[in-house]
Amino acid sequence: MRSAPSPLGPLTRLAAAAVVLTVALSLLAGCGYGKNRPTTAGAAGPPARGPQLSVDTVRIGYLPNLTHATALVGLERGFFARELKGTKVAPRTFNAGPTVIEALNAGSVDIAWTGPSPAINGYLRSGGDALRIVAGSASGGVRLVVNPDRIRSLNEVKGKRIATPQLGNTQDVAFLHWAASRGWKIDPTTGRGDVSLVRTDNRVTVDAFRSGSLDGAWVPEPTASILVAQGARVLLDEADLWPGRRFVTTNVIVSPAFLAKHPDVVDAVVRASVAANTWIADRPREARTAAGAHLKRLTGQALPAGVLDAAWRGITFTNDPLAPTLRAQARHAARLGLLESADLTGIYDLGPLNRSLRSAGLPLITQSAP
Repeated sequence: MRSAPSPLGPLTRLAAAAVVLTVALSLLAGCGYGKNRPTTAGAAGPPARGPQLSVDTVRIGYLPNLTHATALVGLERGFFARELKGTKVAPRTFNAGPTVIEALNAGSVDIAWTGPSPAINGYLRSGGDALRIVAGSASGGVRLVVNPDRIRSLNEVKGKRIATPQLGNTQDVAFLHWAASRGWKIDPTTGRGDVSLVRTDNRVTVDAFRSGSLDGAWVPEPTASILVAQGARVLLDEADLWPGRRFVTTNVIVSPAFLAKHPDVVDAVVRASVAANTWIADRPREARTAAGAHLKRLTGQALPAGVLDAAWRGITFTNDPLAPTLRAQARHAARLGLLESADLTGIYDLGPLNRSLRSAGLPLITQSAP
């Protein structure tokens, strides 16, 4: 085991119809953009049937975001229940990635979907003890959207007020890295500099953009598409900054203790994840509907169809954890001073994934982990 690095500071933490905005804001309240409060709402799909695995219940954590649609669809369509047989599924939703890591550390969640920055931070802060990444889930779904009356080109972002969801979160690090690549100076802690970086949850971003107090935002889906529905335009898709337009947005993580004690359960969850991603690829329209239905079940509100469709088009669902891009994101954060280490040695255990891919007749993931 490597010794834990010292604390990482910052990484711990308009013209659409009125009805569209109202419904969208209601949805955002339950989509990981408000208080860091876990909920147990949601359906686990069909009841468990068959022999029980090595635990009677597996607790699965996820955010009700479209970038977590593998989990949304897996639960809504019963993929997890089928693979887990007699073991029950206990889904638990969270409003932010850091609380997923907290729950994993506290033993209140066994397996979870989360973004790269919380996974990187949780792994490094624990000296490698907190988690393992066992599968990929999603790529893409992040855009820079702007007020077209104020920003007409990438150069005009300089001097403007741009929102990201949280200091040191995945989108925050991505924007800071992109700005640095253009030669702009921004203090990563205060957000002050050649661009005024406003760290705020996405519900507030939607209101602030509509009121004119923001010029743009670097945000994930569905927030980007909600802002576009208000009159913003997409200035940059983050996918355009990555080789092959692929970069990790969501991975599947597990507690190492749970992985060691219950490999059969981890294998079953990963098989269900692979099956859900295959179904999403084969039936994209039905999958989008299923994801929307699960979000409505969680929030009590349906995401407007136009927003759902636009947001869905920007996301690619993949079993590949895209290890090189996770390593690159850690390096970016370290260069910005948000991490003291970018050594992710040991963060992956792709055994469950490759066993699942082999059984499904799919190509194995052979890329080396960072």
